[in-house]
Amino acid sequence: MSLFDRRAILLGGVALAACGFEPVYAPGESANALYGKIRVDAPDGVNTYFLVRRLEEQLGRSAAPEYRLSIVLETGIQGQAVTASGDITFYSVLGSAGYKLLRLDNEQVVTAGSISDFTGYSASGNTAETLAAQRDARERLMIMLADQLTRRLYATVDLPE
Repeated sequence: MSLFDRRAILLGGVALAACGFEPVYAPGESANALYGKIRVDAPDGVNTYFLVRRLEEQLGRSAAPEYRLSIVLETGIQGQAVTASGDITFYSVLGSAGYKLLRLDNEQVVTAGSISDFTGYSASGNTAETLAAQRDARERLMIMLADQLTRRLYATVDLPE
């Protein structure tokens, strides 16, 4: 006897509809309404370059933007694993970003908030390996923050009809 029950799928869809669930990528919903309409502030460093690049992949580059996304990024590194001799062999890269989505015509704030995340890298190799791992961890963190910010915008922005 199979454990798969098609009724669970049908009832799951009814339950989602009953709770007000609306797919964000449906025609007319926030994902499509925002795509290509946001200008992200220019990057001012390597970390913000990776963040803005990913945001533009997700939100599209706009020729005629209606909104401006302003981001204040903060990052840090924290040692996590210490050997008996006092050497740190693993680091966490911490990141947080405060953001504001503003209308370009009147600079009115549409939504604002903050997000944070972390990733890590090993420092047990030689100097070149450790620097490459650190750069990769920073890039991964910026991608994670950009994805989180994009989801937050899609979920919270209520655009006029």
